[in-house]
Amino acid sequence: MNKGLKGSFCLFLIVTILLFSGCIGDIPDDPNTYIRSITHDGLERTYRIHIPPSFSKAIQMPLVLILHGGGGTAKGMEEQLTLGGFNNLSDKEGFIVVYPNGIEKHWNDGRKNVTYRTHQEKIDDVGFISTLIDNITEEFNINPGRVYVTGMSNGAMMSYRLACEISEKIAAITPVTGAIPEDIVQQCSPSKPVSILAISGTDDPLVPWEGGDIKSPFFHKPLGKVLSVPDSVNYWVIHNNCSPIPDITWLPDLDPGDDTRVRQEIYGEGDEGTKVILYAIEGGGHTWPDGLQYLSESRIGKTCHDINANEVIWEFFKELERV
Repeated sequence: MNKGLKGSFCLFLIVTILLFSGCIGDIPDDPNTYIRSITHDGLERTYRIHIPPSFSKAIQMPLVLILHGGGGTAKGMEEQLTLGGFNNLSDKEGFIVVYPNGIEKHWNDGRKNVTYRTHQEKIDDVGFISTLIDNITEEFNINPGRVYVTGMSNGAMMSYRLACEISEKIAAITPVTGAIPEDIVQQCSPSKPVSILAISGTDDPLVPWEGGDIKSPFFHKPLGKVLSVPDSVNYWVIHNNCSPIPDITWLPDLDPGDDTRVRQEIYGEGDEGTKVILYAIEGGGHTWPDGLQYLSESRIGKTCHDINANEVIWEFFKELERV
């Protein structure tokens, strides 16, 4: 390879890795988004908070926490989703959004024998998120019955762990491209029902639909194991005492060119008005529907454009509020 080609390849590789890590974005800093920190368990923990212009402490707003994936950041997650628009939805619909940062870009989702610092040192991310919910609820007069968590990949697995361990503080979770880590199943003991909307691709090469070993798009090393996506969903169907027979609908194929289809499975009639919904992205990869194709299809699979995950997730949260 000549020097010019080698330099171009290196630049491409650096930009690709930065994009995957959530370190670059196309939008300027949002004037309604603030960088803040708290100290938990002896560590300074940082987060970004977006406050809609309609905020008034006299009105109880919902709170949505959005957890980045492994190798990502709060800012990167905010920028990626704002292209579709979680901050825009916040401004339009009137809710507060918080994007926390994991330690060294990862969350301790409960997997064992994983080399990341969060897992090796057993960082108390559950305690951090729990404290963060308490602080923001008090400061901004959040409706405690309208606290929601979503996340992608490592953030999705972390959302499952939060539902297991602090269900009394969370009304619903929406994990995207994630499943329940095998290592937390036996310890999962939610004290109340939690509504679930799971979005996963059947051809996800990193967090496999059928469960088993988690993989990295860049290297080969142990990253733990997960249940299958159907088993992860079924766990909550049983816990919430939902109808075991789903209402299945194939959604319109709005973008035939993306080579994906969306199958919606609704398990309703759960305790305390809860429900469990699965959006199975047939042919979909390790991607956020209608989000960025942040790496090549050969590494992460296809991105579905038949649904917009931001809008689907918020409509799910809103529908729960009407129950």
